[in-house]
Amino acid sequence: MEENRFEKIATFQYSSEAIIYQGKLESEGIEVFLRDNFTVESNPLYSNAVGGIKLFVKSEDAERAKEVLSDVNAFSVDDSGKLIQCPNCGAENTEMVTSITGIKELLSFVFSFLVILLPFHAKHKYKCAKCNFEFTEK
Repeated sequence: MEENRFEKIATFQYSSEAIIYQGKLESEGIEVFLRDNFTVESNPLYSNAVGGIKLFVKSEDAERAKEVLSDVNAFSVDDSGKLIQCPNCGAENTEMVTSITGIKELLSFVFSFLVILLPFHAKHKYKCAKCNFEFTEK
């Protein structure tokens, strides 16, 4: 009986991220194994304790899986699929972030923290990875 060897190719903090990448790899015909996903799903705060959700593939599929994952865009896109451009420097490597800037967001965060309610109210902005400029989409 032949023993399959697996190689870890990615680690994720949230199970939703891991499942998206798992689906992409499986759509390309690559068999995927997730480790610690049920632990993190039962309590997301355990993610750091267990080192996140690990995505494994067979060793012979590792190079192809890395190529597939590198094609997945890590930056924010608009509704038409185009990369969102930073109005400050023009770079197209922006990420969505949440920020607490007003009193409403702060009070909501404090209340949610005290009664352990999620999600709390916060505004979404984009942050440029090149110049660290924060902006809202037009």
